[in-house]
Amino acid sequence: MKLMGGTRPETVKSSGHNFRAYAKNWFVTYSNPNIERATAQTYQRQLTCHIFPALGDMDVEDITTDHIQTLFNGMDVSKASKDKTRMVLNMIFGMALDDDIIAKNPMKSKRLRITGRESKPTEEYSIEQMRYLIGHISDVKNDTDRAYLTLQALHPLRLEEVLGLKWADVDREHMQLHICRAVTHPTRNMPEVKVPKTKASIRSVGLSKLALEMLGDGDPDEFVIGGDKPFSYTQVRKMCERIRRDTGFDDKITPIRFRTTVLTDIYDQTKDIKQAQAAAGHTTATMTLKYYVKGRSGTHDATSAVERAYGVD
Repeated sequence: MKLMGGTRPETVKSSGHNFRAYAKNWFVTYSNPNIERATAQTYQRQLTCHIFPALGDMDVEDITTDHIQTLFNGMDVSKASKDKTRMVLNMIFGMALDDDIIAKNPMKSKRLRITGRESKPTEEYSIEQMRYLIGHISDVKNDTDRAYLTLQALHPLRLEEVLGLKWADVDREHMQLHICRAVTHPTRNMPEVKVPKTKASIRSVGLSKLALEMLGDGDPDEFVIGGDKPFSYTQVRKMCERIRRDTGFDDKITPIRFRTTVLTDIYDQTKDIKQAQAAAGHTTATMTLKYYVKGRSGTHDATSAVERAYGVD
């Protein structure tokens, strides 16, 4: 070639698969049509906020574990948030593996380390705070606000289950609340009525006697909280602030704290984790223990229990 005055032809690199385009196809074709809207919103946030800025302009074939580790090292979020990103990446690279685009999944490397700060656990209200709130339910001026506080403070319900209750679900004859629908907000302020998240969530929970006189009544087909249309997140926030103001409560009114508190006290009073699990609508008791049952007993109470069990006077 040199004698003839020519040059060696350059090796042409085969065209790769742009990660952004490939990931969008995964989301549109395989993920989004088969998951809940709220989950889809979560996946989209991971792609837009974390994954595409770091990997979007690369080819799938060129992404290594080093690139993945650098992505996670640069995320200033909790470990739980990083786990959501990890889940999305795993599914995308899993599809690339199925398509024979890559020989191995860079997410499966043993050297990959995903760390981060722990999420702050939900703190339960104290017994004194709960007694105060329940003792001041009658001070809440608005009927809907009063019904909400009655339902949320006295029963182990998710916010979306309270918002999904209709008056027909309030069974005064059998003293039960029938949980058969939920209201979610996948786009924050656009309520969406759906069935509860799991089969275990479809359940009946006992209606507190304390709730009867405070709950009020309404048309069977109307939502207890909202009437013709369930409340949005903005309406819930405003309602919680009105309740705090009307009762003179010295802490924030936070829906998730009520559920954690009631489940903690169900277990604290009964010592029956299966009963707490059923009331919570959880598939496993592990979920109830890990995230909701906090325990009221202190060191002295725990020691006394051991002494009673072992016959120590």
